[in-house]
Amino acid sequence: MSKIIKPYKDSKLGKKEQVATMFNNISKNYDDLNRVISFGIDISWRKKVVKIISKNNPQQILDIATGTGDLALMMSALQPNKIIGLDISEGMLAVGKEKIAKAKLNDKIEMIVGDSENMPFEDSTFDAITVSFGVRNFANLEKGLSEIRRVLKPGGTFVILETSNPTKFPFKQGYKFYTSFILPIIGKLFSKDKIAYSYLSESANYFPFGETFNNILKKNGFINTEYTPVTFGVATIYSASK
Repeated sequence: MSKIIKPYKDSKLGKKEQVATMFNNISKNYDDLNRVISFGIDISWRKKVVKIISKNNPQQILDIATGTGDLALMMSALQPNKIIGLDISEGMLAVGKEKIAKAKLNDKIEMIVGDSENMPFEDSTFDAITVSFGVRNFANLEKGLSEIRRVLKPGGTFVILETSNPTKFPFKQGYKFYTSFILPIIGKLFSKDKIAYSYLSESANYFPFGETFNNILKKNGFINTEYTPVTFGVATIYSASK
C-alpha cells in the first residue's frame, strides 16, 4: 500500500488502536447504518462468500474482523463444528454476542477479542478463514496475511470480501462521489463518531483492489487466487488457498 490511512489523524495512537476505538464508538448503530449505506446489498455479497466456503464442507471456521457477527451467523447454516469470530473491538463483539445468543448459537459460534496480526491459534487450525470488510483496517497488511496463512490448514479456503472501486463510467464517477461526499454526511448525521465514516470511505478509496490485491495474496504465499467484482465493482470477493 502506498498510503496508510488512519481514522484519527491528530491522534498519536497507532492504526490498530485507532481502529479499535472507532469501532467501539460506532458499534451500537453499526448494523442499522451499514444497511442504509450499502442499501442492504452487503447481505447478498456475504451470501456469495458463504457459497464459496461451503464447497469444502469446513468444520473449523475462523471469521476475522467479525464485527457484530453477520457473516459468522450466516456460516452457521453450513453446520460446522465450530466458528470463531475474532475482532479487536470489544464493542462490536458485544453486539455480536447478543445476536448469537438470540439465535441460540452460543454452542456453535465463539466470539473472542484478538489481533489478526498475532492470533492465539496453532498452525494449520482452520479449514476456512473469512474476512469481510476488514483487511483494509489491518495495521500491517502483509503481517496479517502471513498470520492467516499460518493458521489455515493446507488445502483450506481463504475468502475476503472487501470494498473496491468501480473502473467503468458512470459507476466509477458515481461511486467516487457517493463515498467521498454522501457516505460521510450520512455517518455524521447518524453516528456517534463523526470521523468514522470519513475514514471508512477514504480507506476504501485508497486500498488496493482487483488484480493488484490478488498479486499481494500470491506474494504472501497463497495459491489458487481468484477475484470477482460484485455490484459494478463496488466490492470484490477474493478466494485463495494454502
